Amino acid sequence: MYWIALALTLLVALLHVYFLVLEMFLWTRPLGLKTFRNTPEKAEATRVLAANQGLYNGFLAAGIVLGLVLAQPVLVTFSLACVVVAGCYGAYSVSRRIFMIQAVPAILALILRAVA
Repeated sequence: MYWIALALTLLVALLHVYFLVLEMFLWTRPLGLKTFRNTPEKAEATRVLAANQGLYNGFLAAGIVLGLVLAQPVLVTFSLACVVVAGCYGAYSVSRRIFMIQAVPAILALILRAVA
């Protein structure tokens, strides 16, 4: 169970690094446009906001990784909980699919970490 929890926790961190790249560097590129279902005009108009959001996703990933490296489970748990809250808010305010992509892996990681 420990290894599955660790793998899911690392997956959440990797997803947030990927979100950082998409939002900070690929927002106006074809992959970013397709992923977020944006038009080039809308992407250009929201480029700075997306980069800011990407930076926050990087902080979430950093909190998870730093917590794992320093063996600080409270930091890992806090970071995963922040991901769940962000995923729930994204589902409420933007698209329900954000819940599945962002919140569900973090919820599963939290549950498995609790029982491992």
